[in-house]
Amino acid sequence: MTAAEIVKQLKTLGKDSYKKVLLNHGVREPVFGASIEEMKKILKKTGMDYRLALELYDTGIYDAMYLAGLMADDAKMTRRDLEHWVETAPSSGISDCTVPWVAAGSRFGRELALEWIDSPSESVASSGWATLSSLVSITADANLDVAELKRLLARVQKSIHQQPNKVRSTMNHFVIAVGSFVTPLTELAVQTGAKIGPVTIDVGKTACKIPYAPDYIEKVRKRGSIGKKRKTAKC
Repeated sequence: MTAAEIVKQLKTLGKDSYKKVLLNHGVREPVFGASIEEMKKILKKTGMDYRLALELYDTGIYDAMYLAGLMADDAKMTRRDLEHWVETAPSSGISDCTVPWVAAGSRFGRELALEWIDSPSESVASSGWATLSSLVSITADANLDVAELKRLLARVQKSIHQQPNKVRSTMNHFVIAVGSFVTPLTELAVQTGAKIGPVTIDVGKTACKIPYAPDYIEKVRKRGSIGKKRKTAKC
């Protein structure tokens, strides 16, 4: 399948009701409203395809860009590819999900994440924190720099309430991710979340609720999932 053929198929799969939901969540046109379930059916036909993923992303169409992230062969993504993706991500669904998922699975995830969190761009900085969250979810604790993660938790505690809207959101999720996936730092993450307190984020026209990190981590603990890593950050 070519990128043009996939875009044509995505357009036919679009639903106005789902498109409205996406627009309410800050997705920008062009967007068709194709469901992730339908995208995964296409993915079964194409498999991972590095070049096709790049072509789909460059269409600028939300559905195609999201599918590109699912399709991307992370190991083949170059630093330039990832920098291009983060710089051109049009909305949170791409900057906070697609780009971080692929970056985390690449060879450059950690180094780019640490660069991106220092960016003056709200979108890029948000991608950086989301990439860090994805990394801790798929990387064995033995391969993580625990001291570095402690410093990052301290940074979040000190600065989260002064950050732009999107960055506050992904910083909060970073605390939750560390607490949920990095067993040696679960208690520290809970303490950090408690010191931060509730995080206020403008959720626009949605009914989304911002999780309080200590409560969320406790739910993960109660279901016995603390420290259980994921095979991939993508979903």
